[in-house]
Amino acid sequence: MRIDLIALYAGPDQVMTVTSGLASILGMLLIFWHKVVAAFGKLMNKFRGSPATPVAPQKDVPPKNS
Repeated sequence: MRIDLIALYAGPDQVMTVTSGLASILGMLLIFWHKVVAAFGKLMNKFRGSPATPVAPQKDVPPKNS
């Protein structure tokens, strides 16, 4: 038996701790998903910039006869 392979062993006590931590992080992410998406959108808009809004043409309004 190779001694260096023993270092790669992950028993249930290590695996359950890691998966529990990952599940906690994923749960918090899902609880606040709308805030995460909004923050990501704001970050992307900061780098990308918002598109220029086109100016609506003015309609010619005849003057009132008073």
